[in-house]
Amino acid sequence: MSSVLTYTPYDSIEDSVHLVHRVFETGKTRSLKFRKQQLQRLYDLVKDNEERFYEALAKDMNKPRTEALSGDIAPSLEECLYFLDNLDKLAKDEKVKPRLNMNAMDDLVIRKEPLGTVLILGCWNYPVQLSLVPFAGAIAAGNTAILKLSEVSPNTAALITELFPKYLDSHCYRIVNGAVEETTALLKYKFDHIFYTGSPQVGKIVMKAAAEHLTGVTLELGGKSPAIVLPDADLSVVANRIGFGKFYNCGQICIAVDYVLVPEDKMDAFAEAFRKTVTKWFGEDPKKSPHYARMVSQRHVDRVVGMLQNRQSGAIAFGGEFDRDERYIAPTLVTDVKFKDQVLMGDEIFGPILPVIPYSNLDDAIHMVNQNLPPLVLYAFTGKKKLAQKILDNTQSGGVCINDCLMHQAEYSLPFGGIGNSGIGNYHGERSYRTFTHERSVMAKKLNMESLIAVRYPPYSDKRNNMMRMLMVTSPLTLKIKAYKGAFKKLALIIALAFIYFKRR
Repeated sequence: MSSVLTYTPYDSIEDSVHLVHRVFETGKTRSLKFRKQQLQRLYDLVKDNEERFYEALAKDMNKPRTEALSGDIAPSLEECLYFLDNLDKLAKDEKVKPRLNMNAMDDLVIRKEPLGTVLILGCWNYPVQLSLVPFAGAIAAGNTAILKLSEVSPNTAALITELFPKYLDSHCYRIVNGAVEETTALLKYKFDHIFYTGSPQVGKIVMKAAAEHLTGVTLELGGKSPAIVLPDADLSVVANRIGFGKFYNCGQICIAVDYVLVPEDKMDAFAEAFRKTVTKWFGEDPKKSPHYARMVSQRHVDRVVGMLQNRQSGAIAFGGEFDRDERYIAPTLVTDVKFKDQVLMGDEIFGPILPVIPYSNLDDAIHMVNQNLPPLVLYAFTGKKKLAQKILDNTQSGGVCINDCLMHQAEYSLPFGGIGNSGIGNYHGERSYRTFTHERSVMAKKLNMESLIAVRYPPYSDKRNNMMRMLMVTSPLTLKIKAYKGAFKKLALIIALAFIYFKRR
C-alpha cells in the first residue's frame, strides 16, 4: 500500500456501488441541466488545480510540464468543453424515416438514454486524461459512475480523490482506490458498462468478470504498434516524429512506436538521424535533462531493462544506460533486430527502447506487421499516397497515423480505440457519448389504421401474402410516395398500394 494514497475499505466499496445504483434510479442524472453543471465542475476541478496536477505528475513520473499539459490536462479540459457545447444536440431524440410501407405513417424515434451505473478503470501512465476523459463521457450521457484510479501513480490519484467531493456530486460519482484486491472486489458487482484502459492481459480478466453479469465493456488496450519508414521519407523529419512517438512520457504510452521497420540500406542513416534528434532534445546525458520523464516504478525499470539485456538479436546503437534508484532508462535504439526475437518482439515494450528491423521491400514489411496481432495504431512515413494506400489496404489496426506519431489520438473528432487484442470499442467526443448511451428505439403507431395493417392477422391466404409482400418490401413507386407529407401522403400511399395489388392479381 502506498504511503501517499489511502485504499478504499471493502465495506466502503460495497456502500459506494449500492449508492450510485440507487441514485441512478431516482433519475437525478438524466437532467441535462444537472449534467452540464457537473461537467462545468469537472472542468473547474482540473483548471483550478492545474498547478497541483503538474506537481503530482512530476512526483509520479518526473513528467515534464509540457507533456503533462498536452497529455493530461488539455485533453481533460477539452473534453469537458466539447460536451458543454454539444450536449443538447447529442442528447436530442433522433427522428427516423420508416423503411417498410406498413410503417409509413408511424412515428419512429431513437431516444438517447443513459446506460445506468458505469465503472471506469483508469490507468497510471496518463492518470488524469485516462480517468477523467471517459468519466466526462459518462457524465454527459447521464450515468452515475464509480471511478477506480490507478495506485501506480499515487500522487495524482490522491489529488483527484481529494478534489472529487469538493467539486462533484458525491452521491452520483464515487472514487475507489486500491490495487488488485480492491479492483477484484469491484468487478464482482453488476455494472451497466465497464470502461477499462490497460493491458490485454488484465482486459481479459475484466471482460470475464463483466460476462458474469452480461455487462458491456469498452477495452482500451495496447500492443506492438509499428512504424513503417518508406525509402522516400526524409529521415531527419522521421527521426523527430518517431522520437516524439517513442520517448514522450519515457515510452509509457499505449500508442508509442513499439518497433520500426526501415529499408535495409537505410539502417545506418536512420540510426544516425535518430542519434542527432535525441542529442538535440536531451543533450549528451539525457539523465540530466529536465525534458525527459522517468519510469513509473523500479518494477517497470526491471521489466524493460530485462528485455534489453535478454534480447536475442540486435546491437545497441546508442543508449542502454539505466539507474534503477532514479527509475531512469536512457533513450535507446537497437538496430538490426530480428523480427522473430521473442524478447524484444514478444510483449509490448512500454518503455524507451526502440527496436529497428530491416526490410527488403514494402511487401516484406507488410507481411511482418501482419504476423503480429492487430496493433492499437500503425504509423507509416512516406510522401507517396499510393504507398500509404497500399499499407492501409493490406493491414489492420485500431487507428493509423501517416507521417506523424500520437497526434491522431489527440484529435478528438476521430474515434480512438483498438481492434481485437488491442481493444474493443472506442471513445472521444461524440463516440464517448455513444459509448455510455443506450439508443432506445421507439415506434408509435396510430389506432385508426387498422384496415391497412389487418392483412397481417390470421386467417392467412395467398391474397394476404401478396399484400404482405407489398407492405414489407419497398417498391420504386412507394419510395416516391414517402417523400409526400401529411394526409396527402396517407391517401397517396393507400392508392399506390391498391394499384400495385390489383396490377399483380
